[in-house]
Amino acid sequence: MGNPLLVVLYRLLTGQQDEEERARRQDLPQGPGRQASTGILLVLRRMRAPLIALVVIFAVSVLGLSLIPGEDAQGEPVRLTLFESLYFMSYTATTIGFGEIPYTFTPAQRMWVTFVIFLSVVGWAYAVGSLLALLQDRSFRRALARGHYGRKVAHLGEPFLVIVGYGNAAKRLARSLDEIGHRFVVVDQEENRVAAVDLDSYHADTPALLADARDTTKMVLAGLGNPRCEGVLALTGDDQTNLDVTMTTRLLRPDLPVIARTSSREVAERMQLFGAAQVVNPLDRFGDHLRILLRSPASYQLMVWLTSTPGTPLPPRREPLPRGRWVVCGAGRFGRELTDDLRAEGLDVYVVPAEEEYDDPRDRPARGQLDHGQFGNGRLDRADLAAATAIVAATEDDMTNLWLIEEARRANPDAFLVALQNRAANGLLFRALDVDFSMVPAEVIAHEVMARLATPLLMRFLPGVPRQGDEWAAATVDRLVERCGRRTPHLWHVTLDEENAPGLAPMLADGGVHLGDLLRSPQGRDHPLEAVPLLLVRDGEAQLTPEDDLLLHNGDELLVAGTPSGQRQLSRTLDDEVTAAYVAEGRHVPSSWLWRRLARDNRPS
Repeated sequence: MGNPLLVVLYRLLTGQQDEEERARRQDLPQGPGRQASTGILLVLRRMRAPLIALVVIFAVSVLGLSLIPGEDAQGEPVRLTLFESLYFMSYTATTIGFGEIPYTFTPAQRMWVTFVIFLSVVGWAYAVGSLLALLQDRSFRRALARGHYGRKVAHLGEPFLVIVGYGNAAKRLARSLDEIGHRFVVVDQEENRVAAVDLDSYHADTPALLADARDTTKMVLAGLGNPRCEGVLALTGDDQTNLDVTMTTRLLRPDLPVIARTSSREVAERMQLFGAAQVVNPLDRFGDHLRILLRSPASYQLMVWLTSTPGTPLPPRREPLPRGRWVVCGAGRFGRELTDDLRAEGLDVYVVPAEEEYDDPRDRPARGQLDHGQFGNGRLDRADLAAATAIVAATEDDMTNLWLIEEARRANPDAFLVALQNRAANGLLFRALDVDFSMVPAEVIAHEVMARLATPLLMRFLPGVPRQGDEWAAATVDRLVERCGRRTPHLWHVTLDEENAPGLAPMLADGGVHLGDLLRSPQGRDHPLEAVPLLLVRDGEAQLTPEDDLLLHNGDELLVAGTPSGQRQLSRTLDDEVTAAYVAEGRHVPSSWLWRRLARDNRPS
C-alpha cells in the first residue's frame, strides 16, 4: 500500500482507524476490519490503470472538443464550453445520444467526435474486461467473502461460539446448538464444507469463513477478537490444526474456554499444557462405551440420554455384553485402544490386523485374497469366527468393516457383532446389516462436546455414573422418566447464594433448606417440581443424586434435570422471597410492606 492517495481513500471507505482504536480500547487483537475490507483495496489496486485510462480519454476528448471551433445559426464561429463538452461526451460515450448541442457540429467537430467515440469504446472495453477479470479472480472473491463474513460477525448481537472444522461431528453439534438457539460461526478450509453451511438451513444466519485456521489473522477475523465470542471448538480431523487453534486461542484470549478434538495422546498432553483442559479423544470412547455396557447397561442408557439433544426419546436399554472370547479385526488406532480396554476388563481378546496394518509388508496378504474369506493373511479363518463370543470390526474403512460383519454373521450367527462406523453417511448401510452395537466417532464427539457446553457440572456427574452400579442407574432413569417424561430433559446449573438465589438467602442464613422442600411446586407445594437433582457440589466435593432430606447451605451448587416448566418454577422460587417461604416452609408471607406491617401488628402476644 505504497500510494498515499490509496491509503487515505482506503481508510475513509473502511473506517479502519476507528475500528483499530476501538480494538485498542477493548484490549482485543486487531485485524478484523483490515481483513474484512481487503476487497475494496484490491479493487483500487487492480482497477487503477483502467480508471486512469478512462480519465485520460475523457479529458482529451473534452479538451479537444472545446478547442475545435463550431458555427452558430448565423454562421459565426463559436466554441463549446468545458461543461458543454463534458456533457456531450458523457451521454455519447454511454450510448445515450441526445444529439449535437448547442448547434449542429461542423465536419471538424464530427471528425473529432468520431475519433473519441472509438477511443472511448477501447477505454470502456479495457475497464470492463479488467473488472470481469477481477470478479473471476479467486483471491478477490475470497476477499469479498471475508469482508462479508467480518461484517456479519461484527453485527452479531449475542454470544457465539467459533466452530473450527465442519465435518460430521461439527454438523451434529451445530444442529444441536441451533435447536437450543445458541449462535455459532464456522471456519473451514474446504470450500464445499463452507458452502454446506448455507445448505443446512439453520434457524439463524450462520456466518461461514473459508480459511486455514492455522493462520492467526484468520482466527482473529473468525471472531476470536470479538468480545461476544464465548468459546472455541476445534473439531477438525487434523490434530495439528486443532493444536494450533488451541495454542492461538490460549495465547490471544486466555479467558476463552477451548474444547479440542484429538486422536493422539501426545497432542492431548500438549493441549493440556496450554490450559485446554477439555480435550475430546474419540479413540478412548469406543472402548469406554463397551466397558460401561459390560458393567452396567443402565448406566450407558443414562449417559447417552443425558448427552443427547433436548427432546430426544429415551434410548432402549441394552442387554449386558457377553463375556467370552472376543475377536478384534483391525489393529489400527481404534483397534489398539479397544483391545487395551477389553483386556483391562479381563476378557480374552484375539487381534487380527488388517492388510494395511502389518509392520512387515511381506506379511500382507496378496491383492484379492480378502475376497476368499481371509482377513490378515490367513490368520483369521471361519474356525476363529465360529469360536468367538463377540466379533469386532474396527478398521478405519467402513466397507471393510461391513464386509467383516457379513462374513462373521455367516460363520457365527450367534456372535455379538460390534462395528466401528467411521463415516456418518454410511449409517444406512450399518443399520441394514443390523449390527448389535456400532459406534460413530462423530456422534460421540458431538455428544461429549454438547455435554461440556451444557453445564460444567455435567462432566462431573457423568464419570461417576458407571461407579454407582446398574441398579442405581436404572432407578435414576425411572425417576427422570416419572418427573420429566421420556424425552431428554433440560439441564441447568443452580448456585445457592445471595446473588443467584435472593429468595432463599434469609432461610439459608438461618440454617438452610431441605432439598426436597426446595423442589416443590409454587402452584401447590404438595406437588413436586418436574425436576430431578443430579449432582450437589459443596466445598469442591460432588455428591450424585442427593436425597430429599439433605440440608442445603449457602454456596451449594446443584445440577438439575427437568422440563422447561420446572426450570421456570424453580427460578421463581429462587428469586422471590414470598414464593420461597411458601414452597420451603408452607408460610404465606404478605407480598407488600404494608400488609407485612399489618400482619406483624395483628400478631397475638
